[in-house]
This record gives sequence, C-alpha cells and structure tokens, in this order.
Amino acid sequence: MQRTIKIYMLVLLLATAAMPSLAQQNVQFSQYIFNGLSVNPAYAGYKQDWYVNSVYRHQWAGFPGAPRTGGVSVDGLTNANDGKVGVGVQAMFDKLGPQESLSLYANYAYRIPLDDEDTRRLCFGIGAGVTQYAIDGAALMYMDNDDQAIPTGKTSTWVPDARFGVYYYTSKFYAGISVMDLFSLYTDATRFSWKGNNYAAIRKTQHIYFTAGTIVPLSPELQLKPSVMVKEDFKGPTSVDLNAFLLINERLWIGGSYRTDMNLWNKKNLGRDLSPVNAASAMIEFYVNEQLRLGYAYDMNVNKMAGYSGGSHEISIGFLFPSKKFTLTNPRYF
Repeated sequence: MQRTIKIYMLVLLLATAAMPSLAQQNVQFSQYIFNGLSVNPAYAGYKQDWYVNSVYRHQWAGFPGAPRTGGVSVDGLTNANDGKVGVGVQAMFDKLGPQESLSLYANYAYRIPLDDEDTRRLCFGIGAGVTQYAIDGAALMYMDNDDQAIPTGKTSTWVPDARFGVYYYTSKFYAGISVMDLFSLYTDATRFSWKGNNYAAIRKTQHIYFTAGTIVPLSPELQLKPSVMVKEDFKGPTSVDLNAFLLINERLWIGGSYRTDMNLWNKKNLGRDLSPVNAASAMIEFYVNEQLRLGYAYDMNVNKMAGYSGGSHEISIGFLFPSKKFTLTNPRYF
C-alpha cells in the first residue's frame, strides 16, 4: 500500500512539471554555497587558483524513480590581464523517473578590481553550452503496450543555451544576480516532439537567482556566515533559501538551510490556497587540509511529503590546486 502511494505521488510530481509553465524547475544543490559557479557564471575564478568541485544528490530517498543529480565543475584564473579573467567548465546530469538531462557549459568572467589591495571586485560572467533532454520509454509502466504516445526506447534532443551573471565581493560580503537558461523562452517546442506528441515539459525554464551573504567574526576561533538565495521563474512560487553556518578554527563548517516557497509577485496563475513546499537541510563541511574539502547535506521535508520519503542525501568534494602565480591575501569564505 505504501509503495502504491509513493508511485502515485511520483506521478503527481511528474504531472506538475507539465502544467501551464511548460517547463520544470532548475536543479538546485543544497551545497551551492560552496560552489557558486552552479548558480552564477560570474563566480568563475573567484578562488583564483584552479578549483575542482564534484557533487552527487539523491533526492526523496525511497521514492521509485526519485531524482538523482550529479555534476563536476572546474574553474580558475587565466594568465591574461593580471588575474582579471576567470574561466570555468561545468558538466551535470539529472534523472527523474523516465526523463533525463545532460548538460555541458563553458563560463567566462571578467573581474574588475575596485581597490589597490584587491579585496573588492565586481565580476561579469557569461556562459554558453548545450543540454541533452531525453525521455526513456522503457522506464515507464503503462497499461496499453501499443500506446503511440510513449517512446519504445529513449528519445532525445540537444538544445543550446546561455547564462549571464554579475557578482560583487569583498573579504566579508558578497552579492550576485544571474539569469540561467536564457534561451528557454525562445526554443522551438517542436524540438521536444515525438510522433506528434510534445514533451516540452521536460525543458528547464528560465530562472533568475539572487544571492547574498556575509561573514561575522564571533571570536578568534568562531565565525558566523549567514546567507540568502532567492530563485524566481515568474511562473511558479518564488523559492527562498535562508542559510547559516558556523566556521570553527578555519577548518569545520556546521550549518543548515531552510527553504520555502512564497508568492512575492502576485502571480495571477497561482491559487491563493497553495501550500508552500518547505524543506530544511543540515550540512557539514570539513577541510581536511588547505586544498581538500569534504561535504555532506541531509534534506528533510517539513510538509505533507515528510512521511513518504527518507529525505535527500548530498555529498560533495572540492579540491584546490595551489599555484605560485596567484597568492591569496584574504581567505575565500564564499
């Protein structure tokens, strides 16, 4: 009985993606705070030395066909213009039941110094890439084996896209704004057709991200890092993340996040009786040394879904390749 309920709920989640917005929400990692390139191309090169980050997320553990997402990114500074140019590459896959996506983006950031000490910079970034969207008919269970609307195997299409962002930071504060999936509103829907049936609902829609955070010293061994992220697609509810971390002895990060949906823009297509999708995360990040970071996040639903899934698990690994070309004068907390 419980498995049947889970299957019905997964079908409902998939159906939600096909509602009038004709696109689904973008992938979001709980540990994006430690990999800003995932939400803003202007972040490329922020750590100055070359940095590799990998992450894997298993969402709603216990659901059949639950989302599984992973990605790898590399970014750093080039030798051009005295460290004013940052570049990065990001590859990501996302699988939810029968639908899949695989993307690859190249990012470029121009970093303008605002003081002689190089403690403040204003960065502008662009990214370009492609995403392969796919539907795997073999992963579906259906009553009529001759249903022409269901692919007999996997059908896919490649779609080019772009992103743009602005990022400002000091040694104790940062703020950024970005637009992801810039071309999603202008892509020909026929790309997502199969035998006359349209699957445009699997296409990720255009999103705007706003992020900001700061570092508050509490003692020589303890620092507080509060931050916020707002994600908006101007169709569904606005997603708001509130985060707080404690940094202990420059080595251990312990913190959490609370995510909720809000109707900030009085969207006429949203019902007033919609319940917000709330979730809470507990996270821990440990720096084994100055180069290697290990992270884990556990997300739990705090709404009606709480009793039907085992939460979400996310692990990440970051590695910094130090060089003699660029020497950090301030810690990179963001």
